[in-house]
Formats: sequence, C-alpha cells, structure tokens
Amino acid sequence: MTEQSAPTTAAGNPGTGATARGEQTRRLILDTAMRLFRERGYARTTMRAVAEEAGVSVGNAYYYFGSKEHLIQEFYADTQREHRTAAAPVLAGERDFATRLAGVLHAGVDVLSPYHSFAGTFFRTAAEPTSPLSPFSAESSAARDASVSLFREVLTGSTARLDEELREALPELLWLGYLGVVLYWVHDRSPGQARTRQLVDGVVPLVDRLVGLSRLRVLRPATRQALTLIHTLRH
Repeated sequence: MTEQSAPTTAAGNPGTGATARGEQTRRLILDTAMRLFRERGYARTTMRAVAEEAGVSVGNAYYYFGSKEHLIQEFYADTQREHRTAAAPVLAGERDFATRLAGVLHAGVDVLSPYHSFAGTFFRTAAEPTSPLSPFSAESSAARDASVSLFREVLTGSTARLDEELREALPELLWLGYLGVVLYWVHDRSPGQARTRQLVDGVVPLVDRLVGLSRLRVLRPATRQALTLIHTLRH
C-alpha cells in the first residue's frame, strides 16, 4: 500500500500542492468507503478494508477519518450538498409551495437512490437512539441544520400563506416528514422505489392543504395545541 501525503494548511509547507493531494486522498478514502458500504454493507466494512481498497495505510485512513462514523457524517454532508444542488432548479423556478416541496422531496430521493442497496443495514445502526449516526444526534447537527434550512427555503421562497406561529415551526416539521419519506424509501422494494414517489405525490397536496387551512380562525387553537405538543416532545 502507498502512504499518501497528509493535508497541509495554508500556513504550512509545501503549500497548496500538498493540500490538493491531501484532499484527493481524503476523497479517495470516502469514495472507497461508500462503494464498500454498498457492496458489503455498513456493519461488514472496516476501516482496514477501506484503507486496503483505497491503497493507503490504515494510519493514513484514520488520519482523515477517525472512525466509520466520521465517514458517515461526511456522507451526510455530501448528500446534503447534493440534495441542495438537485433541488436548486425547482426552487429557482417555482413559487408554488406544493411544487417546491414536491421537487425538494423528489430531489432527496434522487440523491439517495444509489445507496438503496445498503440503506437497510445502515439504518439499523442509525436508528439506535444513542448512535452518533442518528439524525437526531449531536454529531449529526450540521447535516440536520442544513436540511432544515433547505426546507425553510422551500417555505420562504413560496407564495404560501399560513399561520405565523406555524411558519416558524414548519421547516423542522417538513424535515421530520422528509425523514418519514426516507424511512419508507429504505423499506421500499418496488422497482426504482416507485411507491416512494407515489407517497411523495400523495402526501404533498395534503400538506399544502393543511398549511393553507392553518390561517382559518377556527383551526388556530388546534394548530397552537399541536405546536405546543411538538415543542414539549422535542425538549
């Protein structure tokens, strides 16, 4: 195996050349890990196996990623960036809330699709409440915040009119709904996960209708009760 150069900061030597090589090595390790996760599953993939497949030393692999969990956190960050890129056209071209929401949800499924084969085994680890891979963990906070921000953009760039208290809480609620879609997708064995697409297309009009109804005076007490319950459970 070949030992790759470690990344060098801008303040160090030999400068940007070493930094670029370090980033290439880091990317190689991450891409190799993602391939092995797909081929072998998360539990059966070790850091040693990743290093061997990438052609770097085990020590070098640990230099860039302290554990398999760090690899997955980087995977979260990557997929979140890809999700935002994939959703950009619909967010730039549409103002209708339902259209924007459907576009973002479908974009999320598009980005995750290559990883469906290992999603089930990985999800068993991520579903453990104490796991750092849980979407609710402190370690996942950056990816979680980025995803909530994307759903906030769905709302703020739309023409939706809704109860102001709901407006503040809705991005996080949409993110929670997206997690539900992802969970369904994990278990979806239909060709190309077509049922997940049907779920998105069926749920979005209902969400759109409920958001619009939130402005009705008669429903405001129920909306506030629901938001209070969600706040209580979250904290």
